[in-house]
Amino acid sequence: MRSQDRPLVAVLGLVSICSTFLAVSAATAAPLPEPPLLPTPQVECDPDDATETDIQGRVTPEDHSSGRAERGFWCNAERIGTFGGDAVDGTVGGFKVERYVDDTGRECAYYDSTLLFGTDLFDGGIGTNVLDMADPSNPVKTASLVTPAMLSPHESLLVNQERGLLVATLGNPAFNVGILDVYDLTEDCRSPELLSSSPAGILGHESGFAPDGMTFYSASPATQTLVPVDLSDPTLPVPLTSYRINSHGLSLSADGNRAYVASLDGLVILDVSEVQAREPDPVIREVSRLSWGSMSIPQNAIPITIDGHPYVVEIDEFGAQDAVGAARIIDIADETRPQVISNLRLEVHQPESFERQSADPGTSSPIQGYAAHYCNVPTRVDPTIVACSMILSGLRVFSIVDPANPVEIAYYNAPSDPSAPTAGSYAMASPSFVPDRDEIWYSDGHSGFHVVRLADGVWPAIGSAPVQPAPPTTEPTTTAAPSTVAAAPAPTLPATGGGAPLGLALAAALSGAAALWLGTRRRTRPT
Repeated sequence: MRSQDRPLVAVLGLVSICSTFLAVSAATAAPLPEPPLLPTPQVECDPDDATETDIQGRVTPEDHSSGRAERGFWCNAERIGTFGGDAVDGTVGGFKVERYVDDTGRECAYYDSTLLFGTDLFDGGIGTNVLDMADPSNPVKTASLVTPAMLSPHESLLVNQERGLLVATLGNPAFNVGILDVYDLTEDCRSPELLSSSPAGILGHESGFAPDGMTFYSASPATQTLVPVDLSDPTLPVPLTSYRINSHGLSLSADGNRAYVASLDGLVILDVSEVQAREPDPVIREVSRLSWGSMSIPQNAIPITIDGHPYVVEIDEFGAQDAVGAARIIDIADETRPQVISNLRLEVHQPESFERQSADPGTSSPIQGYAAHYCNVPTRVDPTIVACSMILSGLRVFSIVDPANPVEIAYYNAPSDPSAPTAGSYAMASPSFVPDRDEIWYSDGHSGFHVVRLADGVWPAIGSAPVQPAPPTTEPTTTAAPSTVAAAPAPTLPATGGGAPLGLALAAALSGAAALWLGTRRRTRPT
């Protein structure tokens, strides 16, 4: 080696070792702080609204005994249409409400008719309901889909807007044989056409759909299986691989290359680009993961952008009277270090409220109570609202114009049927939206399908100023912020900017040490 090269070798060695330490320290970065666990502030309701009588989200024993709960509760919203909620003996609404407009302009809704297969038999109908929404004030049932998956889709029912496909897997609260049903909606949304029914879903419970409609993901947290299914030919679905993860619901990025998974351990971001590209034997890689102090059972995660900045809206289910996860907004600008920046929760979700509401009807059930179940957004690009089904508290609507400071702007809690098997609402469905009419569609296990319209001017326009909450009438509850939880990048994905792979870090360290040693050693040898 020439003498003038020796310093260069030494410098390169130092750079290599420093780079290694930087990579390793990035992979073990300090936990990111979480915002205080406070209820989301509210705007003022219209004076003529039938507002809640107690703290945010609560329906008291007195509301039930006096008959007040039979009227329902609403703020800056009204119900303009409903279907299927008369004289309920079982359940008449499930976990998903989907919307589609076909090639001729006909508008339809689709929703699973039960929270648990069999309980809808008591009410004279089974399967997935199809509604003609030509008049949203008078939804008309045009079909019941009763193929295997549509009888019991559990939380898997989805519509792909790009291709007009309605898809579900056979599921239940644990898991089930993943019979995958695929319907075409494009010709006449009122009469879906069955294209295939096959075991391609492997095991069923929840799901996700690539926006281009080519890949449906069948997810089963109990069996830790996530199966992407090729729907290039929807008459012949083909499983592409199986990835081991306790995935609940998931959503895909616009390009289909990232999956945002609500796993039972928190948010997990996966690189699914090889699946999207149809690589032979595709490999799914973990980018990062995040948990949070208030976590109950993560339910779904939805990627959005606001003013070009990427976030995820995540929703936890259940946890009433114990640890209510509710919902949150997560900043994913650095996808290797996601960070919770705000919470979407009600006063009834606060631990200091648990004792006060412990005798409220419906709170004793671990699968009802004051908790959340699903949220959704009207668009993935610049949504201004998030709507959430929060079980006993009904449908709740939040402005996210300022994602770090959300504000509750409206709610609708359906009338309580005193003859229902358990008292109170059972709002557990992911809602759908009609933005040009200010409508939100959702279902309730006890009262069926509902069309809710927000009051004029309540739905914020894109680019509008952040919504200002009403002045608090009482001192806010102040649960301390939970202990911070690390956003742990996975040490397996050099291509996507994740933490440095251990093998790569060791190799870099060894190469750097070798270069330093070589440079030093050659200084002692004659040239």
